[in-house]
Amino acid sequence: MPLDILQVGDPILRQVAKKIPQDEITSPKIKDLIAVMKETMRAAPGVGLAAPQIGVSLQLAVIEDCEERMAGMSPEIRRERGREPVQFHVIINPKLTVTNEGPAHFFEACLSVTGCSRITPRALSVRVECLDENGNEKIITATGWYARILQHEIDHLHGKLYIDLADKRTEIVNDVINRQKWLNATSMEIDNFLKKACLE
Repeated sequence: MPLDILQVGDPILRQVAKKIPQDEITSPKIKDLIAVMKETMRAAPGVGLAAPQIGVSLQLAVIEDCEERMAGMSPEIRRERGREPVQFHVIINPKLTVTNEGPAHFFEACLSVTGCSRITPRALSVRVECLDENGNEKIITATGWYARILQHEIDHLHGKLYIDLADKRTEIVNDVINRQKWLNATSMEIDNFLKKACLE
């Protein structure tokens, strides 16, 4: 059964999560945690969920960006944003290294900050060293939207939220009209929106 997702203001979201000892990763407790996080993320729905968001201060996150989440997005915009399907996977005790600072600007939202989005700068590409759900070492190299997801989720494990980086002047309410308006927005349109907000 999906769990409730903690909202901004809860102190757990501002804690640095604890690393999981490698010999505990395959324990029933962690396996159950992964299963409930997967269910909660899909029910939300979202493309990622970190353990602190359900009240568990451990360095673990689940990620999945399926085709259904991209419905209505044009092929051109998908290419521009570097958005490709990402199969479900788990990252544990991740260490992130930026390999191309960019930055890339786009609206970002969070399951723990419901009801709004803000333009948030993120690195264009990253390298993540982590463990998988079997305790095996894994290296992920990611660009585009996948890199944005990784940065967002790993921030959660260090007590950070996207609103710490986002430009609060660019906040929009997540309603149907705004979602449709920005779903296929080009980088130029986003840059113009950002410049206009900075002038106001």
